[in-house]
Amino acid sequence: MGKKYDVAAYVWPAYTGDEPRTRPFWPEGIGEWQSVKNAVKKQPDHDWPRKPLWGYVNEADPYVMEMELNAAADHGVNVLIYDWYWYDRRPFLEQCLNNGYLKARNNNRVKFYLMWANHSVNNTWDIRNSGDPGNLIWDGAGDERECDRVCDRLIERYFGLDTYYRIDGKPIFMIYDLANLIRGLGGLERTKACLDRFRAKVRSAGFPGLHLQMTLWSEYVVNLSGVDGTGRKASCELAEHLAFDSVSHYQFVHFTNIDRDYLEILADVKREWERIDQTYPVPYFPHISLGWDNNPRFTAFRPGIVKNNTPENIRRGLEMARAYLDAHPGQVPLLTLNSWNEWTETSYLQPDDLYGYGYLEAVRQVFLDPAD
Repeated sequence: MGKKYDVAAYVWPAYTGDEPRTRPFWPEGIGEWQSVKNAVKKQPDHDWPRKPLWGYVNEADPYVMEMELNAAADHGVNVLIYDWYWYDRRPFLEQCLNNGYLKARNNNRVKFYLMWANHSVNNTWDIRNSGDPGNLIWDGAGDERECDRVCDRLIERYFGLDTYYRIDGKPIFMIYDLANLIRGLGGLERTKACLDRFRAKVRSAGFPGLHLQMTLWSEYVVNLSGVDGTGRKASCELAEHLAFDSVSHYQFVHFTNIDRDYLEILADVKREWERIDQTYPVPYFPHISLGWDNNPRFTAFRPGIVKNNTPENIRRGLEMARAYLDAHPGQVPLLTLNSWNEWTETSYLQPDDLYGYGYLEAVRQVFLDPAD
C-alpha cells in the first residue's frame, strides 16, 4: 500500500437553501446557487454557464452530504476545510457544517477542520449591487471580547469531535485574514495575547495544544498597529512572532497573476513554494487552486481568468504538490485545494457539465492510484 496523503479541500458553505441571513444576497432561497444558475456567457470564449452534475443541491441536507462525502473519499479527498464565519456577534453559514456534514452518517470517511473566514463583507455576494463594492455590510474584524467568544465556541462545539482533524493530537485552526484580525484586536501585541489565551483554553480543555495555521497572501501584511495604516511587517516575521504552527494558501489569485495559462501559473507557484520553504520558520503545506473566474458574481465582465486549467493540467499541479510533500518527510503530508465547491469563483472539484468528474479523477490518480 502506498503512502497516505491528507488531501484537504476548502468548502464554501453557501449552498444550503433559504437561510434567513442570506436572503438579502440570494432571495431565490437556494443560497449562492442562485448566481451559479443565472450565470451567463460574457465573452465569445467564456466557458460559462456551467451546470453541476449533482444539481443545485442543499449541502445542509445530511443525505446530500453523505453522497458528497462518498465521492470525496472515493477520489482521495479525505479532509474538508470549512470556511467559518462570525459576524454581528454570532456565527454565519454554519448550517452546511452543523446540519449537513455533522449529521451525515458516513462523515468518518472525511475529517474536517475550520478556517476562520474573517474578511469583511460588501456587495460582492449580491450580483444586483456587485458594481458598487464600497458598501460595508459586515466588518470581519472583532475586538478581544468577540475573539474570546469565537475561541470558546470552537472548543465547545467542534474541537472535541472525533472527525475533527488534528496534528499530533492538536486541533488545527486556520485564520484567513491576519491583517483584519490584528486590526480588530488593536495591534500586534494584543493579537499575540489573544492567541496565547486561545492556546491556553485549548490545553485546559484536555488537548495537548492548538495547531494554528496562517493563510498566506502576498509577503506583507499592513496595519499592524491596529490604529493606522503605516505599519508593515513581513508575513514570515508575523508567523514567527505570533507562533503560528504552519502556513498554507487559500487561492493562487492572492499572490500571483492568474490571467494566463495554468501551466505558466504553476511555474510561478513552484518558485513561491521554494521561497516560502527557505524563509518561513514553520512548515508550508502546499496549495493547489483549480482555477479562477468570478464572473458569476458580477453583471459586467471581469477580466482575470485562469486559462487551460484542464483536468490533465490540474493533475500536473497535484503531482507537483505530492513531490513537495515527498521532499519534506518530516512534516505531515497535508495539502490544501481550492476548492470543493467555489462555483462562483470557478475553482471547484465537484463534477460539472464541462469536465464531468475530471478534477476528482485527477486527485484519485495522483493520491490513490499513483503510477510511479
